[in-house]
Amino acid sequence: MAGIRISYGAAMSLPLDSDLLRTFLAVADTGNLTRAADAVRRTQSAVSMQIKKLEDLLGFPLFERHSRGVVLTAEGRRLVDNARRIVALLDDTAAALRQPALDGSVRIGISEEYINSTLPRALGAFAASHPNVEVTVQQGHSMSNLKSLDAGEIDIAVVFEPGGRTRNEVLMVDPTVWAVSDQHGTHERRPVPIATYTYYEGGWCDDLALRSLKKRGIDSRVAYVSRTSSGLIAAVVSGLAIAALSRSAIPHGCRELTEDDGFGIIDMSNVVLRTRPDHRSPTVDAMADAIRRAFRGAD
Repeated sequence: MAGIRISYGAAMSLPLDSDLLRTFLAVADTGNLTRAADAVRRTQSAVSMQIKKLEDLLGFPLFERHSRGVVLTAEGRRLVDNARRIVALLDDTAAALRQPALDGSVRIGISEEYINSTLPRALGAFAASHPNVEVTVQQGHSMSNLKSLDAGEIDIAVVFEPGGRTRNEVLMVDPTVWAVSDQHGTHERRPVPIATYTYYEGGWCDDLALRSLKKRGIDSRVAYVSRTSSGLIAAVVSGLAIAALSRSAIPHGCRELTEDDGFGIIDMSNVVLRTRPDHRSPTVDAMADAIRRAFRGAD
C-alpha cells in the first residue's frame, strides 16, 4: 500500500495510506458498508474499522450513519475529490511503470470542453511513461475532428454523439443542458435569448436544443453566435443569453436550467473515443488508454 501525506495548512500534516482512501471511496460511492465491502473484497467489519481509522487520523467524521446506509458529511465531501485524484495518480503511476517506454508520434483531436480538465490528466500520465513520444493536440468541434480522423490527419478523436446506443466506445455520458447565469434571470425573458454555435453540417446539438424549446412552447431568438463553447459560456456568464452546454462545462456562477425552471435535459449526450482501426500502433493504443483512465477519474 502506498503512503500518502495530506497537508491541511502549515500546522497539520497527515500520513495516510491509499488502502484507507480506496475503502473510503468505495463507501462514498455505494452509500452502504455491505456493498462497499463487496467492492473492496473485505468483510463489512474490516471496512468499518478502516473508516474509523481514517476518521481518527483526520479528527472528524466522514459519514453520517442512517438506517438505510451512510451519507458523506461536509468534511467527507471535501475529501472525496482529493482522494479520487490521489488514487487515480497512484493507479496511473503503477500502470506507467509496467509499460515499456514508447516512441513515435500520436495526434489527438478533442472538443474544447475537455481541453482544460480531462486532457491534462491524460497527457501528464502519458508523458511520464513515454517522454520520447511526440504528442500533437487539435482542439475543435466534433464535426471537424471526425473529418480530420477520416482524412488521416489525427489518430484519436474524442467527440460528442447524441445519446443512446452507439457502436463507438463511450467514455462518459455528459448531458447537454440549458445553462443560465446565477445573477441574471435571462431564462425568464420572452422570447428567451439563446447563444448558439455557428451552424455546422451535421451539428445535431443546436437542432436538438431548438427542438427542446419548441416542444415546451418557449419562444426564442438567437442573441449570440459563436464557433466555440467558450464563446457560449461568455454569453451565459454575462447574462446576454442562455446556452446549451455540456453539464460538466457549466462554469462557476452559472447553473443548469431544470424541469423546475420549465426547461430540462436536452440530450443524454455521449462522449466517445474514435480511432482509425487500420492505423493502430502501440503508441496510439497507449494514449487511448491514458485518455480512458483520465475520463474514469473525471466521473
